[in-house]
Amino acid sequence: MSSDRILIVDDEAAIREMIAIALDLAGFETLQAEDALAAHPVIVDERPGLILLDWMLPGLSGIELCRRLKRDEATREIPIIMLTARGEEDNKIQGLDAGADDYITKPFSTRELVSRIRAVLRRSSSLHAEQAIEAEGLKLDPVSHRITADEQPVDMGPTEYRLLAFFMSHPERAYSRSQMLDQVWGGNVYVEDRTIDVHIRRLRKALEPWGYDRFIQTVRGTGYRFSTKVSGMREPTDE
Repeated sequence: MSSDRILIVDDEAAIREMIAIALDLAGFETLQAEDALAAHPVIVDERPGLILLDWMLPGLSGIELCRRLKRDEATREIPIIMLTARGEEDNKIQGLDAGADDYITKPFSTRELVSRIRAVLRRSSSLHAEQAIEAEGLKLDPVSHRITADEQPVDMGPTEYRLLAFFMSHPERAYSRSQMLDQVWGGNVYVEDRTIDVHIRRLRKALEPWGYDRFIQTVRGTGYRFSTKVSGMREPTDE
């Protein structure tokens, strides 16, 4: 997979060409597809480093293609930026919950798009290191994109996976919600603090059967931290 190769999936040829010219000037190689059906073989054969995916596509929607790619072990690690005319927060959260790494609302400047692409590629690189991370019996393997607890598989959503990967890569340090937004969602993504709390609860629930939810600790007045050191008083699961 080449991080310099970007796949543009949009049913409007003029938009694809405009983006392709901007990315070529920025030093990226581009591939194009007009819909999900045309995009899938390109993704499988060419292994782009990032996908720019329009939300509203004819036939299979961009959001559904995103879900399918993130469910497939062969493609789930490819970062996706959703291109959307939908500005409502609920739709943006829906895209992030489907596994999108970022979104940008049309119309957008090509300078902003290039900046978002580079930021997502940096985050993706840091969250998809080759070496597995283990904390006591909890293990995250970024190559296979699997999480195990006491050697048993743990099922969780793509956003919770990214949260856990970030936490396990940065243990014993407290992070504010704004820092977590920047590191996991990207600083340009508008997500309310309470949305972060929802994903924290989902992450804890996924780890709870093995007791590893205790590693996701609330730091009052600050945010959250990942720690295997359990304090004497049980920390609350909600703020």
